[in-house]
Amino acid sequence: MQPNHEVARAVLDPKQLGSTLGFMRALLGVSHSLDSRSKRMLARLGVTASQRLMLRIIGRFPGVSAGELAQLMEVHASTVTGVLQRLEQRQLITRRADAGDRRRALFELTEAGAKLDALRTGTVEAAVRRAMARCDEEQMAAAAHVLEQLRAELSRED
Repeated sequence: MQPNHEVARAVLDPKQLGSTLGFMRALLGVSHSLDSRSKRMLARLGVTASQRLMLRIIGRFPGVSAGELAQLMEVHASTVTGVLQRLEQRQLITRRADAGDRRRALFELTEAGAKLDALRTGTVEAAVRRAMARCDEEQMAAAAHVLEQLRAELSRED
């Protein structure tokens, strides 16, 4: 079978895909790389990228509630609940009842969680930090705007 020369050109020059498919290709590449780094983090550090993000937020805001975490991470509360349970089982966070509302749980890092919070290499965050360092403020603002617009569109019910 002969290779498809148009495909070969598109591999070498992604502009051949057009702007929407080209952007989707880039997003899927980022998603794949994020998943790969997250798996390496799990093997090396014992936490995934989303678990570490949650640890980082809890470390920055001790006493944060599950609802507040969900809002900060822009995910559904049920997603946060599962991650919190895994972090608590691994003794990386502690849960305590809110003195003002006993039904509400508040979370803080344990000593082991604080050690993971302090890591600065080998994480998704480190890779993001390096990539961001190569962009100026205007580029970062434009990227953030596009990502927010995309998040909003993907969240819509069509």
